[in-house]
Amino acid sequence: MLNISKAKISKYIPSHKFDALAHVNELHSGKALIRFISGFLLFFVIILFIPWTQNIRTKGKVTTLRPEQKPQKVNSAITSRVKQWYVKEGDIVNVGDTILRLTEAKAEYLDPELLANTKEQQNAKLRSVDAYNSKRNFLAEQLIALKALQVSKRQQLDIKQQQINIEITSVDQELIAAQTYAENAANQLARMEQMYDKGIKSLTDLESKRLSNREAESKLLSATNKINKLKNDKLNIEQDRAVVLSDYEQKVAKIESEIQSTDSYRFSLEGESNKLQSKYNELEQRRNAYIITSPINGRITKILKNGIGEFVKSQDDIATIVPTDYQRAVELYIQPVDMPLMKVGKQVRLQFDGWPAIIFSGWPDNSFGTYPGEVYAIDNDISENGSYRILVIENDEEKKWPDLIRIGSGARGLLLLNDVRVYYEIWRKLNAFPPDFYEPSKTKSVKNKAPIRKVK
Repeated sequence: MLNISKAKISKYIPSHKFDALAHVNELHSGKALIRFISGFLLFFVIILFIPWTQNIRTKGKVTTLRPEQKPQKVNSAITSRVKQWYVKEGDIVNVGDTILRLTEAKAEYLDPELLANTKEQQNAKLRSVDAYNSKRNFLAEQLIALKALQVSKRQQLDIKQQQINIEITSVDQELIAAQTYAENAANQLARMEQMYDKGIKSLTDLESKRLSNREAESKLLSATNKINKLKNDKLNIEQDRAVVLSDYEQKVAKIESEIQSTDSYRFSLEGESNKLQSKYNELEQRRNAYIITSPINGRITKILKNGIGEFVKSQDDIATIVPTDYQRAVELYIQPVDMPLMKVGKQVRLQFDGWPAIIFSGWPDNSFGTYPGEVYAIDNDISENGSYRILVIENDEEKKWPDLIRIGSGARGLLLLNDVRVYYEIWRKLNAFPPDFYEPSKTKSVKNKAPIRKVK
């Protein structure tokens, strides 16, 4: 109480009846307070020099490292209707196990004989192709024979032409001889007429020379007619050659045209046969698509199409399968400002949903209920949530992750950075400085593959 007046009343107060007042009046109470404050300050100073592990807190979920081990949707490749289910939710299936059977839903595929009819149509086309192949072979043989006949006919005309040329040469010699004989007969006749006029030769001799002259002229005319006839025959042979060659060329062109037409139609039939084969294969694959089988070993977790007779469109999801064997990992998301601090091989402390933990942020080794991991991969592109994704795998050399964690369960991570003192960390946070860079130990190799866990 304040002693404002000079009058003292303390002697009138029975202090022995009040314990608090008695303790205040004791002389050693102030010393205890000083010792308490000094001890607290000493403890605070000691705390400032305790090692502190810088870290980044983040959230994520359990996933699988390999894409084929993630939960998969079972789809239908065709538009159809559900006919029969062979599984229920929670069943374990192996690769190739039948999940359900579908039945046809489109009107154009309802014909039960559609596959057989399509195959018969293709066989008919193939028989037509064989017939046109035979026709082409016959035409090709006919073309070869016609060309051989053309060559033979040309050789015959060449031989005739050669014979006529030989006869023309021979007749030319006869013509020359006849011309010489006719000139000599004419000269002799002229001399005989002169001698007859002079009375040296008789009329009989003159008439004899006239007869010889006419015979010589007749031989000359016969040789001339013969040579003209041979020349005409030669022209006729040349004309026959042109006509024969033209006729054969027309026949050859006609057969070649028929061969081309046959090939064209045959190719068209082969194309139609290939289309029918493709249609047959499509129908066969469509019938195979009626049976939906499991692509992986896993558990049926959710059936999306219920009942019998329900329509299923192409690429619709039918059921979800979670693999029983998978390589676990945790995907965490970090802010872009912390991205430069991330390195493959960094140590991470993880807390899984459902596993209680006591976490000391700066002393991860003293945390309880957390599990170790290391950074396996870092995405180069930013995710839709504005953060970068990192994958953390299990560290085999330390504490094992719980066997009961499932894909999709939540996880929290502490990404461990550099070891500093507490006072430095307080100073860094007060100044909003980034954490120090920390390079993973080069003596410790990063594992390329985390262990595969099997769901029981």
